[in-house]
Amino acid sequence: MEYEISITPGEVESILKAGLPEAEVHVTGDGRHFEARIVSNEFEGLGLIARHRKVYAALGEKMGNEVHALSIIAKTQAELGG
Repeated sequence: MEYEISITPGEVESILKAGLPEAEVHVTGDGRHFEARIVSNEFEGLGLIARHRKVYAALGEKMGNEVHALSIIAKTQAELGG
């Protein structure tokens, strides 16, 4: 299925960095389906759903529109061993 690419992984990454300014963010994807690896101490004490909600909130209306699907890895520095 072909579709028009309306947003790049770099743009998604920039939006997430703006919404989660303390986070280390890396995004890959094909223009509609993305994978985000986010490391932030803002996730400390939060469960998986709460972490994902923070990420979705940072994307705002882009989520579900330009960003059709997003796979999220959301960890704290401590969880990564550093």
